[in-house]
Amino acid sequence: MTTVTAPLTARKRVTDLAAAHLTTLQRGYLDDQSHAVAALARLRRGAGREAGQLPDLWALIDTGPLHATPAGARPLGESELVRAEDALHVALTLYALHQQSRRSGMYQADRPGRSRGLGAAVRRMMKPGEIDEPVYKRLVRAGTAPDLTVLAQRLRDIVVLLRREDIELDHALLAGQLYTWQRPGGADLVRREWGRSFHAWHEKPQASAPAFAGPAGSPDTASTTDTDKDAS
Repeated sequence: MTTVTAPLTARKRVTDLAAAHLTTLQRGYLDDQSHAVAALARLRRGAGREAGQLPDLWALIDTGPLHATPAGARPLGESELVRAEDALHVALTLYALHQQSRRSGMYQADRPGRSRGLGAAVRRMMKPGEIDEPVYKRLVRAGTAPDLTVLAQRLRDIVVLLRREDIELDHALLAGQLYTWQRPGGADLVRREWGRSFHAWHEKPQASAPAFAGPAGSPDTASTTDTDKDAS
């Protein structure tokens, strides 16, 4: 029998590269390795900001593998490389913020029976059978962001809440979604992924939530300011 291998898509390459970076950073941080602690402190400054605003972070996110052409893949075009680099920047800087002062790994891979997607992470902040409207609106507002810069800022607010609750997230999956988000029509696909993740978290039927892709509504005014012992 001939085995058919799925093509190595640009999104998969972004997800895999993010996972490799995250695994190394998280292991080093939890082992209290000085270089990893310093790297996360620098990356945190980029959370919610455009990649080009902090040139000193470029050396921390090695995008070299994206310029290579592995077997089963094609060379990435210029626009694809830009989307990939921006997606990696947002995902890794958000991870650095998420991991701050936490002694367990906030990056955990999403897998069957153990959902760690963004929607599921938001759902885990709510009591069983209840919909916390202010928290839910943050997910909806992220889903209706007009561009990646605004999306990164709204995701930063969510990540601060996740950190307070010690709720893990698959930041590598998020990196791939952020890559897709930037493609024409990609935002709709990612919103559906987040919505499915949110609604599929609980095994038992729970209180229904409003349609995820609907209007963002008014932003809630709860503060997301946080302090930590290793704040840079």
